[in-house]
Amino acid sequence: MRKTALVLALAACMTTASAQQGYYTREYNDKKLQHQATLWYKSGTWRHDFQKADAHKSVNITEFYEQYEKNPVQWRALFRWLADTDLLALKAGKYPIAGTSLVASVEDSGNGPLETRNSESHYHHIDFQYVVRGTERFGILDHLTSTPKDAYRPDVIHYNYDLSRVRFYDSTPDKFFIFFPSDWHIAKVESPEAEDQTIRVIVIKVDYID
Repeated sequence: MRKTALVLALAACMTTASAQQGYYTREYNDKKLQHQATLWYKSGTWRHDFQKADAHKSVNITEFYEQYEKNPVQWRALFRWLADTDLLALKAGKYPIAGTSLVASVEDSGNGPLETRNSESHYHHIDFQYVVRGTERFGILDHLTSTPKDAYRPDVIHYNYDLSRVRFYDSTPDKFFIFFPSDWHIAKVESPEAEDQTIRVIVIKVDYID
C-alpha cells in the first residue's frame, strides 16, 4: 500500500537521523542525485518564464527534481500559469490550469494563532503554496517527536507535535514553498513580523508520483 511504503521509507531514513537534529524532510544519501538536482534548480529550466519567486530554503530540492522529472506536464503547466497570470488581479476562487487536472486555488485569508491551526501532510498530493500578498508563517514538524492524532482520510492526516521542535518560516511574495508527503506542516500561522495578518495565497495540489 502507498501508506505502508511511505511509513517504511521514513522509518528507514529516521534511523540515520539524530534525535538532536530531528527529521523534517526526506533524506537522500545519493550524492550524485543531490548534485544533479542542485545544478538543475540553479539552471532555472523548471521556471518556464516564472521569475516572480524562488524556492524557499526549506524546499527539498532533490525531491522537487525527482517529482518534476516524473511529472513534467503538471509542473510545466503550473509554472507557466503562474508566469502568465496576474495573481493579484484575479478574484478569489478556483482556476483550472489548461491541459492538466490541476486547479489553482486563489485564497484571500488570514493567519491565526498557532493553537487554532491544524498540522497536516498528504500521501497522494504535493502542496505548492505561494503567498502573493502579505506574510504567512509555516511550521514544519519534526517526525521524531510527532505522532498522528487521527486516522488518515483522503488526502490528509493531522499530528500531535512538540512545539519546541517545530521550525517556523515566513512566506513572502519572493519565495514559494513545496510540501511533499514527508513535509509535515502547519499553514496560516500568525507571524510576529507582520502587522497585517491578511494574506493572498495560491495553493496548487500536484500529483505525487511514487
